Amino acid sequence: MTGRIHAFEALDNFRDYGDYATTAGTRVRPGRLFRSAHQASVSDADLERLSRLDIGTVIDLRRPVERRRQPSRRPANFTGQVVESDLDETGEAPHITFLKTADLTPDSGRRFMTETYRELPFAPAHLDLFARYFRALGETDRPVLIHCAAGKDRTGMLAALTHHLLGVGQDDLVEDYLLTNIAVDLEARAPGIAEQLKAFTGRTASHDAVVAFMGVEAAYLEAAIAAIESQHGSIDAYLEQALGVDAPMRDRITERLAE
Repeated sequence: MTGRIHAFEALDNFRDYGDYATTAGTRVRPGRLFRSAHQASVSDADLERLSRLDIGTVIDLRRPVERRRQPSRRPANFTGQVVESDLDETGEAPHITFLKTADLTPDSGRRFMTETYRELPFAPAHLDLFARYFRALGETDRPVLIHCAAGKDRTGMLAALTHHLLGVGQDDLVEDYLLTNIAVDLEARAPGIAEQLKAFTGRTASHDAVVAFMGVEAAYLEAAIAAIESQHGSIDAYLEQALGVDAPMRDRITERLAE
């Protein structure tokens, strides 16, 4: 599994989320589906490497304030489209409010993340971006990159929906989601993140709390799926009713991405 993780100089959590077997007996094509953290700090060598991937569509799942604070760098020869949303223009990001006001413990972090995932599939900006992403999958033969800030929550949700649509088995779907915990060295990164949080919020978080907040757990994804099933009955119904992924679109996506 770790072979799908791509090591860059200054680009975190970059992975190929294709190359999985499907329940239909096919395989998701490798080199067509990529996911990562933001690209604000990438090196010139990283940009050169990204250019060789020939990415045709970038889905930036971040809020406008996130994009302004950490603007993406693109290869000089980038010719693809960038899909963004301005629907979350106003207001503070929920995780920022949490970090400023809540008790920073592993348990509080897990409770916050679980509740966040219950709401994540229904946020207007996510509905907009997820729908446009699936339309792009049905229209382009070039690789697609999805990312948010850390490449783990919004990105992880969208990758999981993609795997479900393509018929990737549940075990592989969850394992791919959990790869964030391997792709990012949480233990090594936690002290630096804790210092950033203290500078930003004036509050000190424990090492364990930072590690818990930076990582992902299967229970988070399970909470999102349970919320989808509660509102729509199934993931397939959510894809069609909320995101407009009807049978013809599913067929186009499968035709382009499965072999």
